[in-house]
Amino acid sequence: MRTEPSPGNLPAREHLPAGNAGTPVLDVVIPVYNEEKDLQPCVLRLHEHLARTFPYAFRITIADNASTDTTPLVAARLEAEIPEVRAFRLEQKGRGRALRTVWSASDAPVLAYMDVDLSTDLNALLPLVAPLISGHSDLAIGSRLARSSRVVRGAKREFISRTYNLILRGSLQARFSDAQCGFKAIRRDVAQVLLPLVEDTGWFFDTEMLVLAERAGLRIHEVPVDWVDDPDSTVHIVKTATDDLKGVWRVGRALATGSLALDRLARPFGDDPRDREISGVPKGLARQLVGFCVVGGLSTLFYLLLYSGFRTFSGSQVANALALLVSAVANTAANRRLTFGVRGRGGAVKHQAQGLVVFGIGLALTSGSLAALNAATNDPAHSTELAVLIAANLAATVLRFLLFRAWVFPDRRDESPSTVVASHTPAVPVGPASPVYTTATQSPYGSGPGPHETTSYGTTAYGTTHSPHDHQTWGDATMQLQPVRPNDHDPRDAR
Repeated sequence: MRTEPSPGNLPAREHLPAGNAGTPVLDVVIPVYNEEKDLQPCVLRLHEHLARTFPYAFRITIADNASTDTTPLVAARLEAEIPEVRAFRLEQKGRGRALRTVWSASDAPVLAYMDVDLSTDLNALLPLVAPLISGHSDLAIGSRLARSSRVVRGAKREFISRTYNLILRGSLQARFSDAQCGFKAIRRDVAQVLLPLVEDTGWFFDTEMLVLAERAGLRIHEVPVDWVDDPDSTVHIVKTATDDLKGVWRVGRALATGSLALDRLARPFGDDPRDREISGVPKGLARQLVGFCVVGGLSTLFYLLLYSGFRTFSGSQVANALALLVSAVANTAANRRLTFGVRGRGGAVKHQAQGLVVFGIGLALTSGSLAALNAATNDPAHSTELAVLIAANLAATVLRFLLFRAWVFPDRRDESPSTVVASHTPAVPVGPASPVYTTATQSPYGSGPGPHETTSYGTTAYGTTHSPHDHQTWGDATMQLQPVRPNDHDPRDAR
């Protein structure tokens, strides 16, 4: 297990501004291992596409995973010839290790990666990163399994891919459609919080990152892609599948035991509209309806049992009144605690008194129904009485819920709308809660872990959660980004 926890919650998302700084908006990482033949054509094609279509400054980073051929020489030559290309070498293999290292050191606010074979059509690159630039999403993935995707590959790989995604849906409740497509992007502030929690350093890195992102409540955008299988791919299918299944077991066990440091109740951005106090919009209606229905169903069974018992020694009206009275007291107490979350003894007597008024309305409906039945039939069957009472109770239940919600247990919180402040401050913690980086060699961008990085974050990622009382100070380091086209500017700008 990794020993690094998440450095803290993230700020609210905002559109990344375009300014006059030289920082690239997008950093595309190409992890490679012994790709001396394909590397140069890939980088040249990608660079030409970005220079022609991408409206912001960009960077292409070649992440060499301990290649043993001439790949490092090709990468160094491309770095020397093309200003937007950087080369970075790791002495250990692993695609996940390469992505974590380069992404952790990058200064670009949007980070992406793609496979060196460029199986994915590059026209999907701008749609992939646009939701991250706009602040709409946190991660973005290319999907070969979307309906509008156009994919050319063999039946064997198609079967393996779909089977793997079915396993993810069944075991980890994953909702994303394609975990292994080598075409993904993430916001840097999200990566700084999420990557320390990802343990895998190989091919399962993508899946683990996406599963943790979903469980943390992050928004994942999917882009249909056109994809052509590379017949010369060096990926070992059997070994990769085995490692992936081991990863699924490890993450699934961590989720089942609750040892992951991810809590959906502590949303990482704080910009979920469900967290806001909005005037005129009642909160918790769906949860209250579910709770009320469960309590109501149990109360109805309790009521019918009481009625049948009282009916053995009394008339129908007396039995109905006694059964309804006892079940109403129990129903009010259960709804008070379970449905509307009212705890303690304060106001309990008042709530029971109000519940008895609601009980009187239910009594009128049910007694009226029995009176109508007796008027229509001199000696109705017991099953007929129960059917009439069930129908009457259904009508009384709807009215009872409305009265409980609006009168007996109203939401008495401040009705004034709260002010939601959303400021874009990248996840760079300052102070005692900051992660401590110890690097043995210089990173490609002057900071962050190097090829032989030693990273210390303090406590375990899979065993320690952050206390809500832990305070961190976040420095404002908003990026000012350089647009490629100087004539494209905001019409509101006086210039």
